[in-house]
Amino acid sequence: MKKIKLFSGKIAGALLATILYFPVAMAQESQVVASESKMEVFGTSNIHDWELKAGSFHGKGTFTMEENQLKSVEKLSFTLTVEELKSGKSGMDKNTYKALKSKEHKQITFRSGTSTGIKEAGAGKYEVNISGDLTIAGVTKNVPLKLTVVSGAKVHVSGSTDIVMTDYGIEPPTALLGTVKTGEKVTVKFEMTYK
Repeated sequence: MKKIKLFSGKIAGALLATILYFPVAMAQESQVVASESKMEVFGTSNIHDWELKAGSFHGKGTFTMEENQLKSVEKLSFTLTVEELKSGKSGMDKNTYKALKSKEHKQITFRSGTSTGIKEAGAGKYEVNISGDLTIAGVTKNVPLKLTVVSGAKVHVSGSTDIVMTDYGIEPPTALLGTVKTGEKVTVKFEMTYK
């Protein structure tokens, strides 16, 4: 009887030692800190370049860490209300909302899968490849993103991507009876803080 108990105790000790020896991956879902994040859209026209800034948006992401190393990024997402995009010029904003069909499709969303590649680029800094579904004006396309992720007490994610508006069924906005014409391609740049 004593031998069985002693044997069981040794097995339990060995299992505990094994669990403690192997590093444990910790996945944590974090929310975007809106006050420490920004998103901007840059475009061109036949007259001058232009930009829109997102007044507010929200999102979340799951970051898996193992021994203070980033191992994966999952379920990265954001939701932006179209009419929160502002240029500082009411006429341009109105044309933008019309082109983006904001009455029928009030939000722009992005939902990713799991990161497909992570490369360390310095202490606590990583280059991450990920792709996800971007929905604009009711049309969804899968887009690849290359992100820079800096981990610490908070996680900072930055990157950019080019979008061709006509891919989403969007007619590039015009102004002044069509004399001002915007280019088809825009660049979206973002810096997000997650906590």
